[in-house]
Amino acid sequence: MKKTSLIWFGVFIILTIGAVFVFEKLVFSNNMDTSFEEKIREPAVAGQFYPQEKQELENMLKGFLMEANPPDIEGEPIGLLAPHAGYVFSGPVAAAGFKAIEGKEFDTVILIGDSHHEWFEGVSVWPAGLWRTPLGEVKVDQELAEKIISASPRFMVKDSAHLLEHSLEVEIPFLQMTLKKGFKILPIIFGSEDKDWQNLAKVIEENIKGKKVLIIASSDLSHYPPYDLAKEADLKTLKAIEKTDPLILREKIQELEKENIPNARTFICGQDAVKTLLQIAKDLKARAKVLRYANSGDSPFGEKNQVVGYGAVLFFKKGSFSDEEKGQSGQELNEKEQKELLTIARESVESFVKTGVIPDFKATSEKLKKNQGAFVTIKKNGQLRGCIGYTAQDRPLYQVVSQMAVAAAVQDYRFAPINTQELSELEYEISVLSPLKKINSPDKIQLGKHGVQAVAGKKSGLFLPQVATENNWDLETFLDQLMLKAGLWPDYWKKYPVDFYIFTAQIFGENNKDK
Repeated sequence: MKKTSLIWFGVFIILTIGAVFVFEKLVFSNNMDTSFEEKIREPAVAGQFYPQEKQELENMLKGFLMEANPPDIEGEPIGLLAPHAGYVFSGPVAAAGFKAIEGKEFDTVILIGDSHHEWFEGVSVWPAGLWRTPLGEVKVDQELAEKIISASPRFMVKDSAHLLEHSLEVEIPFLQMTLKKGFKILPIIFGSEDKDWQNLAKVIEENIKGKKVLIIASSDLSHYPPYDLAKEADLKTLKAIEKTDPLILREKIQELEKENIPNARTFICGQDAVKTLLQIAKDLKARAKVLRYANSGDSPFGEKNQVVGYGAVLFFKKGSFSDEEKGQSGQELNEKEQKELLTIARESVESFVKTGVIPDFKATSEKLKKNQGAFVTIKKNGQLRGCIGYTAQDRPLYQVVSQMAVAAAVQDYRFAPINTQELSELEYEISVLSPLKKINSPDKIQLGKHGVQAVAGKKSGLFLPQVATENNWDLETFLDQLMLKAGLWPDYWKKYPVDFYIFTAQIFGENNKDK
């Protein structure tokens, strides 16, 4: 009996070891495969998020890109925030971002997202091989993958994190349509929240020196508030993103979460991916510019009661805006000069409302003494409280700001004059204008970049550059609304002579840096 028991015990041990071996093989081959073998990642959401047939997909993308009209930005693109919903919903917004990098050449595009399907500790990097879409195959940058994975035990190869994930896949067809051929990709997915983004940003920065690299953070914005509430929240999020500071974004999201907005589940689904890009942009001293915003309610297939927000933001360095955008001086105002103008605006209003007297200011910067036009916008609790400007270039800028701040406070016919009880609740924004330039056709207007003044006889109306973006207007809607502001009927510009003048603006406010 003793010999028989030993035999069965031996059999039990062998079977147990075999079972453990098989279990480990299954788990680690599917989830923690640390090899760098060539793999092909097949499309997971073709036919769902975007067309499965090559020709249909090409036609859809060409249509989106043809209609995209992002503002011209002079500088070297280093990153892009792009949405990742179905193309019928987010495609026009994504196209604005990819149109801005069209024809550019990159060695590698790093695609970063947050997992929608699987929670795990750490970050998964697709290590080698190819990613396939209906438009063809793109090679993975194995060399860069190896460097990143070796930098931390929390950076791993976990195929299952990528196989069903849509957030990176949907960006690739846009890249295939817009970039010069030959670029590689590096797909990266976060499995847990707010733990690894700083380390990942540091490792990426250390390993892309000397290479032409674009970093795409894939993320949608708010999920599922009503249309107007989503738009209001999303524009706040985008303004925070434009600061290129991940901590500012995190604070803004926390503020929005405390507002108890109906149906809001999240205000940015790829927060770690975006914070990674923001940290890199901050370290590289890059700037950010919102190119377009919309939400699913703007799509003919969407509903207004519950929407998802989408934003396209370009990050760039080595150069800023064109001379036309910088204004007559050819140089933008720095942060100190901006702060001085904002102080002048606030003190002018507070003094006038309390005493009826505007203080006599002395500008400390030569730029503020140059003749230049400006608008001053006053808001209360995020809502417009007054906005008036002066477009002529015949007075020192600091004087224009002082005078227009007071005019916005007490002379804007749309609002009652500001009273002393409101003063502490007000926020100030200044738009410093370039000289107005007459154009021979409204087709030359670039929405989001150009402010426009329309003149018909003795009637005129003006919109600042940010108006079209904030309201998500196309050109025809923009012009119709401009006619209404001038006291004309909407399609007046189609039937009667109208002179159009364009300008650009440097825009900044008390609670944000230069936009």
